Amino acid sequence: MGTLVTLHLPPDSPVADLPWIITIGALDDEEEWEPLVCGPYERPHALALAQAVVADEDLMAVVEPLLPLADADAIRAEIELARSGQDIDTTATDLDSEGPLRTTPGRPPSEAEVRAGFARIAAKLTAGG
Repeated sequence: MGTLVTLHLPPDSPVADLPWIITIGALDDEEEWEPLVCGPYERPHALALAQAVVADEDLMAVVEPLLPLADADAIRAEIELARSGQDIDTTATDLDSEGPLRTTPGRPPSEAEVRAGFARIAAKLTAGG
C-alpha cells in the first residue's frame, strides 16, 4: 500500500556506508501532519524498517543518507553540489503494486541489531576519518 523512495546506488558506492535516515509522511496530500524523521541507521536497517512500516499503511517513506559534515565549508560544498543539478537516481517502490521491488531490504532488524548499528555509526562518526 505504501511507497518507499530511496537512492539507487551502485554496489560499491561509499554512500552506502553513511548513516541513513527515514522520513515517513502521509501519502495523501489531504492528510495534515508533520513527517516523522528518524535515524540514523545503517542502510540495510533503514530500508527494512521503512518497508515494514509502510507495507500496510498509506504512507510514504524516504530513505536517504545523512551527511555527517563537520564544518560550514563542507556544508556549503554540498549545497553547491546540490545546486549544480547533479542527477540523483531515486527508486520509488509502490508496495501494493504487482511489479518487483527494486529494493529488497529483508526482514526488519531487531531492536538489538538496530542498537548495534547505532554503536557502529557512532564509532564511525567519532573516528574522525
